[in-house]
Amino acid sequence: MAAPKSSANFNMTATTLAGLEEVLAQELEDLGAKYVKVGTRAVTFSGNQYLLYQANLWCRTAIRILKPFAQFKARDEKELYLKVREQDWSKYLTNSMTFAINAVVSRSTFEHSLFVSQLAKDAIVDQFRDKTGQRPSVDVTTPDVRINLHMHENIVTLALDASGDSLHRRGYRQQTNVAPLNEVLAAGILYLSGWDKKTPLYDPMCGSGTLLIEAALMAHNIAPGMYRRDYGFMRWPDYDADLYKRVYQDALDQENTDSEVKIYGSDVDPDFVEATQLNLEYAEIEQYVQPPQVQDFKTATKPEEEGLLIMNPPYGERIGRETEMEALYQMIGDSLKTNFQNWEAYVFTGNLEAAKRIGLKPSRRIPLYNGPIECRLFKYELYRGSRREKESSQ
Repeated sequence: MAAPKSSANFNMTATTLAGLEEVLAQELEDLGAKYVKVGTRAVTFSGNQYLLYQANLWCRTAIRILKPFAQFKARDEKELYLKVREQDWSKYLTNSMTFAINAVVSRSTFEHSLFVSQLAKDAIVDQFRDKTGQRPSVDVTTPDVRINLHMHENIVTLALDASGDSLHRRGYRQQTNVAPLNEVLAAGILYLSGWDKKTPLYDPMCGSGTLLIEAALMAHNIAPGMYRRDYGFMRWPDYDADLYKRVYQDALDQENTDSEVKIYGSDVDPDFVEATQLNLEYAEIEQYVQPPQVQDFKTATKPEEEGLLIMNPPYGERIGRETEMEALYQMIGDSLKTNFQNWEAYVFTGNLEAAKRIGLKPSRRIPLYNGPIECRLFKYELYRGSRREKESSQ
């Protein structure tokens, strides 16, 4: 007898940001994924339908979960069109549904992903028109079905996008500042810091509170997808609503209400502090974070004797702000040295020149990207006295 659909394993791909691949691979292994393999901004793995739903709900560092269903070689546009058209699209779409194609092209004879997605769209539409006399419509913003086309060195992989909207859109953010930190990146930074979810954590430039919220979700084992009501897989023909309810209920049951880790946040701007508080309340986790304070980091002091400080200071992308940025980063260094002895600090920034003004020697430099901006996550160990004294007292 064939295994039920939900228990049969199939291949999947989770996409992520550059630098977070190993972190995501670990998350997937922790969920029970098999054959986990790290790629560039992606991790491939195998699992069943339960895991597909789980990965969307639980992976803090995934952007999309894809389910590949076809792979072929296409040397020119005619071959690409014919191979796409050969697929049985009625398995995934009907005339009355809308769809969108997201194409990613690398090291291929095709230079433009827009051209490739247009060609693939034509092939799908023509197949429906020939078979039924009607065609599904394209909707690039809120399609019923998202199709991912990945083309590398003329090898094309077609996949269904199980996530729909990008998974960094958790659904808990109501208020934002001008350039909020991407939630996937915030979670990745927390993982890369090695935070044990017990040590007190402090973000002194909390903006709209993304790092604080992601930290609270991690510390209390709350799935980041709990706030979302919509995923791409919910419009697939094989969507199993009862199975998803089980995945969701299992996640609810895993919340750890007993963790007593202290999470602190502050910002110099009262509007940001208010936005953070509103976001915490909307996410229904304000009880897990100390009330955020209006505080200039220049005069901030450590809230506990030992802890972990994580901050994402402004980068000052606008021209003519170099001196202002240098002064800001020098102040950060001074405050860390003076007021945060016995703490570990992680500073995430895209201004690598200004970061030199911190004046402390980083013990780690982790390359990451914030959108197109090349960034570093710098680790500083803030010993009281010299490192030698610290080591000899162990």
